[in-house]
Amino acid sequence: MEQLDNNAREVSMGYVLHPEEKDKFNSCISHISVFDKYEVKEITHKETYPFLKKIHYAKRICPISHSFGLFDLNTNTLIGVVTFGCPAIPQEYLRFKDFYFLELNRLCLIKQLEKNALSFFVSKSLNKLPQNSVVISYADIAQNHTGYIYQATNWIYTGIGSQGVKSYKLKDGRIMHQKNFNEKKYKHILEEVIKSSGKHRYFYFIGNKTQKRKFMKILLDRYKMLPYPKTENINYEIKNKISLTKNLNGFM
Repeated sequence: MEQLDNNAREVSMGYVLHPEEKDKFNSCISHISVFDKYEVKEITHKETYPFLKKIHYAKRICPISHSFGLFDLNTNTLIGVVTFGCPAIPQEYLRFKDFYFLELNRLCLIKQLEKNALSFFVSKSLNKLPQNSVVISYADIAQNHTGYIYQATNWIYTGIGSQGVKSYKLKDGRIMHQKNFNEKKYKHILEEVIKSSGKHRYFYFIGNKTQKRKFMKILLDRYKMLPYPKTENINYEIKNKISLTKNLNGFM
């Protein structure tokens, strides 16, 4: 729910609040629970495209198996998306072949929200995934991300991976992983080759106790559970604004 325009509210409802009453009203609004302000629903993959192509720093569509949206109940608008898809690293996929293995590969909002709104969004989305699921996700050190959202929602931290992996920044703003880069196709718009300084790696499990014991055994055969890293987490600036109706219609 956005900060309400009290003047417009007063005119439309036919009354005027005293300044002290306004302060009390705004105080009540600020304490409304995220459960009353937002709703998480499954959405089509195409509904994520304006967010992924216009707002997320990677500027490209990723593999999507499940997609969920965060809706502002006050305006009934889609204000954030999260996507889960096939993990990019084959070795990890083979390690967890007995589970439904996914990567949380995009998390994107059209504006900054209160801190607990994001953890509400991620938790609700995880709860909508099938049982016996293993989810991996990464926080990109090059983007000054530490993964505090994963820490807030109780993921398991296993250290830094993907160090030295190449990515390719194109002149149109897109960033391509080395496995997706075609030199003949993109050489003329290549701006920069970037060597990754690594990504913080997190795991999350959804399932019963027996399934979780099996997951933990496989995980700990390969990785150690480590304390959460603590660094300054910097959100990238949301520079592009999107008209959801216009952009969604363009992808339908």
